[in-house]
Amino acid sequence: MLSLRELPLGARVGLSGVLLVLIGGFAASGAHLLEHHAGRDDEPGLSLDDLRGAYHGVRTPARMIVALEAGHPEDLPGGSRRALLEWLRGSRISEDYDNLDLGDAAPAEIVARRCKNCHARSAAEGDGIGRSVPLEFWDDVKRFAFSRDIRPTPTSILAASTHTHALALGTLTIVVGALAWLTSWPRRLVHAALALFGLSLAIDVAAWWLARLDPIFVLVLAGAGAAYNGLAVLLLLGALVDLWRKTASGTVSPGKTGSGTVSPERETEPDP
Repeated sequence: MLSLRELPLGARVGLSGVLLVLIGGFAASGAHLLEHHAGRDDEPGLSLDDLRGAYHGVRTPARMIVALEAGHPEDLPGGSRRALLEWLRGSRISEDYDNLDLGDAAPAEIVARRCKNCHARSAAEGDGIGRSVPLEFWDDVKRFAFSRDIRPTPTSILAASTHTHALALGTLTIVVGALAWLTSWPRRLVHAALALFGLSLAIDVAAWWLARLDPIFVLVLAGAGAAYNGLAVLLLLGALVDLWRKTASGTVSPGKTGSGTVSPERETEPDP
């Protein structure tokens, strides 16, 4: 059976360039994933909440709402608690935080009177909570004042993306699998890698749709996607190394020429 190491020198040089481009393409794909999904949860970097938002949707109440509804702080008067909750559930969170027309009922005034004794960075009370959850300035407060409502990718866009990726990745998987098959690496290792390679792609694409029904499938697609991309790079690197790996005799297989197969050693006639 033909193996990659039997290809002529020119073919091996050209194929090496193609393999390097494909490896670079998978690296660019990872960078695009980070750029495309990161920040959906208003936090830097890519997180599971970013992926949940993209494929299932995420609605998370503001941390201040959660705390107020749980009765924190305990000594906050009922009128002030209702005023803060009404403000946090409204549509003018930024505008009304320090609204002078509200007087002492302005959220900024209530926070200053009832929260900063614990939630200032240098506060002696609160066991240091002010350092991790500061509420001294508006830039601090806004991190905890807004509820998150991340809408999933529309079905029409997901369908178009599936159409494009299923055909492109399916074809690419066949090409990468064929190259791996033509290497001289141990057959059992290659068989196992190819099985996981194809299966991870199928699970990944299926989980894009299943995640709309249940967010648990976001973990599935994250794992399957990472496995697929990792295996793709490993198989491509394996093919690249195999192209130039030395044979048992210590030389790279010269391959076939136009006049026939070049034997590793010239046969000599016995001495007369």
